[in-house]
Amino acid sequence: MTPFAYARAGDSAEAVRLGADTTAAYLGGGTNLVDLMRETVARPARLVDVTGLSDRIEDTPEGGLLIGAAVRNTALAEHRAVRTRYPMLSRAILAGASAQIRNMATVGGNLLQRTRCTYFYDTEGSRCNKRDPGSGCDAHEGFNRIHAILGASPSCVATHPSDMCVALAALDATVHVEGGGGARTLPFDALHRLPGDRPDIDTVLTPGELITAIELPPLPFAATSTYRKVRDRASYAFALISVAAALEMEGDRISDVRIAFGGVAHKPWRATLAEAALRGGPATEAAFRDAAAREFADARPLRDNAFKPALATRTLVAVLGALAKGETA
Repeated sequence: MTPFAYARAGDSAEAVRLGADTTAAYLGGGTNLVDLMRETVARPARLVDVTGLSDRIEDTPEGGLLIGAAVRNTALAEHRAVRTRYPMLSRAILAGASAQIRNMATVGGNLLQRTRCTYFYDTEGSRCNKRDPGSGCDAHEGFNRIHAILGASPSCVATHPSDMCVALAALDATVHVEGGGGARTLPFDALHRLPGDRPDIDTVLTPGELITAIELPPLPFAATSTYRKVRDRASYAFALISVAAALEMEGDRISDVRIAFGGVAHKPWRATLAEAALRGGPATEAAFRDAAAREFADARPLRDNAFKPALATRTLVAVLGALAKGETA
């Protein structure tokens, strides 16, 4: 591990000041960053500890929730308002990691996880544009079972690893950020980038910007929501495919719907084409399959993950079918 300096921020203003140097990194629970440092993938010259920032979960005047960036994953998953009003989020967090990791990991840090692509972590023997821009991408012709089928590029086919982020994308969350230029908010779906020719840049945050909170909007039908994760083993593997969905019914018609996929792209994938196809239509298996077909029409599977469009379709059909019956388990 490369030597580094350490500073603990007392508030967000101090954190932004300490983190303004491009060689600095913000430290939450450290469940991903410390791994990257051990593998010498990340080499920050300074760690700015931001675990002393807001760890509160509060109702907003509009009826949503404001979640401090330092809230631990366990606390968020167990919060009564999250379990009852946004169950997909609670289920996504519980599917994401062991209890020990959830007890350490923070909300802000979860959003900034990097990919778990094997070639990204192999600093000695693999080419990776995400780790070393311009070096190439060995995943294209290598073992690419877990890799992207949507939004990828010749430079990178890695997937985003977070389960929580898939639920936040479906819920239309808002990200609160502070930086040298002041405070701003951005839609959750705008936070993460597709790889293009710069896969080393994961988000639209500028150097030194700090995530301070996540805001969930009032979304009454999110009470009828769930998260389903398909993986190679039940014990905390990363998703081959995951689906976060919420469904609102009026009689036998779908009046509104939210869908996001994990395991398919470089960012949590909001399924806007599928949502548009479903709104106002019947809650039938044929309609669910048609919606999935529209969403994955531009999918570009690789040699080892050609099963993903079919698996995503089956998962979406099962999830929406259960929600149409009022089942969230």
